[in-house]
Amino acid sequence: MTSISPTRLYVATGDAVARLDSPDLRTAAVTLGAEGSGAQCVAADPGDPAIAVAGTFDNGLLRTEDGGQTWTRIGERDIPFGRVLSVAISPVHVEDGHHAIYAGTEPSHLYRSLDGGATWRDFPALPELPSAPEWSFPPRPWTSHVRWIALGYADPDLIFAGIELGGVMRSVNGGETWEDWKQGSQRDSHAIATHPTAHERVYEAAGGGVAWSWDTGDSWGPVDEGMDRHYTWGLAIDPVDPDLWYVSASFGPRQAHDRRGHAQGVLYRKRRDQPWEPLGHPEDGANGAILTHPSPRMPYALATLPGQPGSLVAGLRDGAILLSEDAGDNFRELALDGSLDSLLALSVAPRV
Repeated sequence: MTSISPTRLYVATGDAVARLDSPDLRTAAVTLGAEGSGAQCVAADPGDPAIAVAGTFDNGLLRTEDGGQTWTRIGERDIPFGRVLSVAISPVHVEDGHHAIYAGTEPSHLYRSLDGGATWRDFPALPELPSAPEWSFPPRPWTSHVRWIALGYADPDLIFAGIELGGVMRSVNGGETWEDWKQGSQRDSHAIATHPTAHERVYEAAGGGVAWSWDTGDSWGPVDEGMDRHYTWGLAIDPVDPDLWYVSASFGPRQAHDRRGHAQGVLYRKRRDQPWEPLGHPEDGANGAILTHPSPRMPYALATLPGQPGSLVAGLRDGAILLSEDAGDNFRELALDGSLDSLLALSVAPRV
């Protein structure tokens, strides 16, 4: 793997947003911001490593333009809901120098800004889909939320919204109209990914297992062979090889979201048409000491490094960051100069 230096990550901790700057992919300086905000999700701007947005639990949307030193509330006038559980920034939709920003809320609405977060518009057709009355998040069954937003790398009008619990909804015209959940995809959608070169691929990790589409979301099928647990949460696709991907899984929500060391989590790798294989075993020596199988520390957020084949970043629920440069054969823990007591989401910034 070609070395990359430096690397910047943004991490939502559930309380704050941390910026991690690593010169060597071995150590990282931690800058903590937006403390007390209840940050749940974060997205780095693909055009500027100093810009990121974060969604919070009841404190709306935040934006930084200085690499996380300061965070400013945005969207208050146009977004009536303070609970923002998903954010995404388009790699290809740019207007007047601004990458399009998307925010998903509870209840399930989707918003977009084309001016850096100054103004926002709703997409009212999304919550009017036929299945919408059945959308329900089990811990708060009277509501649901947009858990994940995935955007096209070639088509700026392609949007996927993952509803927890409702399924994957697709728009092919920039959000003006939406297509309902399709047979073969999962209903308890947790994470969705598209690919920078294989534009027809769409991947989903969900509460009932893993699914994928080979035709930009027209058709879906399950991908579960080799897994002994099917409550999947984290998802990442190799940036170069669309047939190499990763998910994290446990037996159910109680285990996956447990913070006391009882996650029983497994990080799986899939290569082409091979079944899923677990990564990390207790007998693996130093590697196993970092990522055991199953792990008491749930691999909660997964990411790959743009343009770096074989790279994998795994953020554990307890705040640890693991890095592999050989497609998960070996891991090392990123040494932080400050502590993260929790991790809910992470996003890789463009090269600094």
